[in-house]
Amino acid sequence: MTSEASPDAELSAIAEGVGDLAGRVAALADRFDANDSGDTAASLYEVERGLLMAARSLDRARRGL
Repeated sequence: MTSEASPDAELSAIAEGVGDLAGRVAALADRFDANDSGDTAASLYEVERGLLMAARSLDRARRGL
């Protein structure tokens, strides 16, 4: 017998994973920023913003269940 996670639990876990990725990307961007690699840092900060927006969208979808 297999048990599937509820949509709420699954969306919550995905949002948490996306949030964790955003934190990792931001930390990497900070390292590039400290080493005067501004273009790379800026690109990574843009990725972080996209991931944070995705996490918020997942949370909104979860609240809409």
